[in-house]
Amino acid sequence: EFLSLFVPPPSVPMKFLNSAVLAVVAAAFSSDSYTAHGFAFVPNVSLARTSSVSSRVRPAATAAAFPRSRAGASSRRGAVMASADGYTVGVVGATGAVGVEIVNCLVSRGFPTRNLRIFGSPRSAGKDVPDGKGGTCTVEPFGVDACRECDVVFLAVSGDFSLEHAKAISSGDDGAVVIDNSSAFRYDPDIPLVVPEINGECTKGAKLIANPNCTTAIGLMALWPIHKLFGLKKVIMSTYQAASGAGQPGMDELKEGTRAVLSGEREVAENSIFAHPLPFNVIPHIDKFQENGYTKEEMKVTWETRKICGLPDDFPVSCTAVRIPTYRAHSETIVVETERPIDVVAARKAIEEAPGVKLMDDTISDPPIYPMPLTATGQEDIECGRIRRSEVFGDYGLEFFVSGDQLLRGAALNAVLVAEVMSKNGSLSSKVAA
Repeated sequence: EFLSLFVPPPSVPMKFLNSAVLAVVAAAFSSDSYTAHGFAFVPNVSLARTSSVSSRVRPAATAAAFPRSRAGASSRRGAVMASADGYTVGVVGATGAVGVEIVNCLVSRGFPTRNLRIFGSPRSAGKDVPDGKGGTCTVEPFGVDACRECDVVFLAVSGDFSLEHAKAISSGDDGAVVIDNSSAFRYDPDIPLVVPEINGECTKGAKLIANPNCTTAIGLMALWPIHKLFGLKKVIMSTYQAASGAGQPGMDELKEGTRAVLSGEREVAENSIFAHPLPFNVIPHIDKFQENGYTKEEMKVTWETRKICGLPDDFPVSCTAVRIPTYRAHSETIVVETERPIDVVAARKAIEEAPGVKLMDDTISDPPIYPMPLTATGQEDIECGRIRRSEVFGDYGLEFFVSGDQLLRGAALNAVLVAEVMSKNGSLSSKVAA
C-alpha cells in the first residue's frame, strides 16, 4: 500500500520518474501515518527498522564529556556543572527551524535551566511557543537589557542582527554569555569558533562564541580524528545539502514544489528560495559566488576548517557545495591526503571511537550499511562510512562519506554543547547563584 503512493498521475512527465528522486515523493503525501525523516516523509514503521540497523554498528565506548545519543537525556543530568537552580537561558529566534531545535536540545540533553526566556520581534511578542517539554513559553519583545539579565543567550538570527546586538548583550562582567549561530563573528580572530569536541578549550573565559557553518561542523566531526592520527595535508569535499539548509522556507518550497509536480499542476516547480527549482533537481550553487569561482558556502568550509583545527591560513581545503531535494540532513564526500601513511583499519577504529560520530560502514551486510540522510535525521551523532584507501593519493590518502542532521549537529546541538562545555569549565555561571 505504501509503494502505491509512489505511482504518479498520468500528467507527470516521464523524465521525472527515476529512482533517484522517488525518495522525495512521499513529501506530497504527509499524514498521521508518516513522519518527517531524512528524505521528506517516510512511514513510521521504517523508522523502527533504520533505528535497529544503526544500533548494530554503534560503538561500545564513548567519551563521557560528549554522550552519543539523544535518548536517555535524564541519565546525563549532573554532567553539566551549575547551581542547584540552573541557569536563566535566553533564545532569540526560537520560532525558526534552528531556534526550535535549540529549545528541544536544551530539554533532551537535560541542560540545567531555571528559567527559559524566548525573545522575538514586536510582532511575535505575546505569542505562546513550545517550550520543548510539552508546554508553552510566552515570547517577550527583544531587548538588549532583557537579554543581559540572562546567564546565556542563544542567537538563532541573521548575521546583521548579531552584528548589531551580540556584543552589547555580552559586554562587561554583568553581560550574558552569547552563543551566535550566524556567520557574523566566525572569522574574527578574537572570537572563538567552536566545535566542542575539537577546540572546546577555546571557550574558557569567553563571553561571545561563534557557532560554525553546518557543513563545516558535520564534516569536521570525522576529519578531526583522521587529522590527529595521520595529519591532514589536503582536504577535498563535495557536499549534498538538504533543503533544511535554507531553513523552514526552503523545506516548505521543496514540499510544495514536489506536490505541485506530482499532482500535475506544474511540469516544473516554482522557486523563490532557491536559484532554480529544487524538486527532481540538484543545484550546484549555495550562497553567493565569489571572485575565485567558489561560492561563499564553499569558502566557509575552507576558512572555518583552518580556524577550528588550528591549520595554517594557506592550508589547502576545496569544497563543491550542492543542494539536493532531500528534506533534512546534509551529506558529504571527503577525500584527504595525509602527512603519514594511511592504515584503513586504524582509521576506522579512530572514527568508531570519536565522540559525536557513529560508524556506519558495513558494505557486506544485506542491505549494506553506510551513512544516509534517512538514518542521520534526528540523530545527535553524525554518521561516517565508505571508509577506504584513496586511489588518487594511494597510501597517503583516505576517502569517506558522512551524513549529519543539519539542524542538530550542524547548528542547535553544537550550540548547546558549547554551553555545556562553558558550564563545566567555569565560563558560564548563574547570576542568581552569584
